[in-house]
Amino acid sequence: MTKYVVVGSGIIGLYTTFNLLERGVSAKDITIVAEYLPGDESINYTSPYAGGNFSCITDDDPKTLQYDKHTYTNLAKLQTELGGPSCGLDRYVSTEYWDTRPSNEKIESLASYLQEYQVINTGELPKGVAFGIRFRSWNFNCPKFLSNFKDYLEAKGVTFVKKHLTHITQAYISSSTKTVFNCTGIGAHKLGGVNDTNVYPTRGQVVVIKAPHITENVMRWGEDFATYIIKRPYSSDQLILGGFMQKDNWTADTFREETEDILKRTTDLFPKILKDNPSGSTIKDLEILRIVSGLRPSRYGGVRIEKTQVEHYKYLVHNYGASGYGYQAGLGMGYEAVRLALGPDSKF
Repeated sequence: MTKYVVVGSGIIGLYTTFNLLERGVSAKDITIVAEYLPGDESINYTSPYAGGNFSCITDDDPKTLQYDKHTYTNLAKLQTELGGPSCGLDRYVSTEYWDTRPSNEKIESLASYLQEYQVINTGELPKGVAFGIRFRSWNFNCPKFLSNFKDYLEAKGVTFVKKHLTHITQAYISSSTKTVFNCTGIGAHKLGGVNDTNVYPTRGQVVVIKAPHITENVMRWGEDFATYIIKRPYSSDQLILGGFMQKDNWTADTFREETEDILKRTTDLFPKILKDNPSGSTIKDLEILRIVSGLRPSRYGGVRIEKTQVEHYKYLVHNYGASGYGYQAGLGMGYEAVRLALGPDSKF
């Protein structure tokens, strides 16, 4: 008997399901329906391709800042539930730079909860950087984390169904289904009954290298670019180098000139990548493991977390549009979506 259906098994769908369990919903009452499941690969299944760390990529919208804080402060509990850091979720120091100083609201929010938070002295900032911070971040090995998250939910009793839906009404899989959570991400663009043309991809390309000598993150946010270095936990020393923020670009292709640009920007930003590389100190000495592009499920107007009534006693809760911050804000987004569905004091 399925009372609750979550459509989509990306990070937002899994976070939403975890929040349902946290609110006391029986796992036997939950079914996740998705065209792609953890372990699958498709340019349309965006979550496995994320860089996967808690960064300062989000804007200063009060709701988004709240989602970030909720996620950051609750990831330790989720990590424990999934068996510890080897689930694909671990902690590393992150240094983040902005070419334009963030708003006071954002700085104050970050300072209120980030662990080991410190502002970098002006004299230590790279040329062209206006503001920088250092803190203890959360890093995800996204494919591993998704697979372990699925295993955890299945062990609890949640059902997974691999199915392509052409219309959101197909998610009401039985007469007992009373609430559907639409966590389809980029799929919301074409899904019948949703057809949200505000949804668009923000393409990125990354270069994954082997770098046992790097155990931290470094990020730089410019007016029209993002450069990032992300340590992937429990991955045999993978380091993710990126990237690009290309709006409304759907291609899964990768390009040599973008690869060369990424390697130059990241090694200029963090020379230790080359300086301490045991295989040599030039870009040609780096061991490239993979070059890949991925799509961030973005949305004009920001995330959509909204409850609508579709029939008598049947509801649809939308939860999508997280762009590049699904891993770091999604637990808070799922909390909000479940609160909308169940109310603040619902009993079961």
